[in-house]
Amino acid sequence: MQNASINKMQWVELFRDTGLDEAMMSHWHQLFEQRYPEQHQAFLEWLQIPSEEVSQIRKASR
Repeated sequence: MQNASINKMQWVELFRDTGLDEAMMSHWHQLFEQRYPEQHQAFLEWLQIPSEEVSQIRKASR
């Protein structure tokens, strides 16, 4: 397996396919940031999201 990681688009697609809309995804990020901020950071990086976008997501989630 060359690249076993998942990217942001694939993750969002999974969320949408399970019925989550934008508001629900935002709420999910808010809970993740509030409860586990370091793990939220690591997760966003694992999704290969650029650092500037990671900062924006985390800021909006606070």
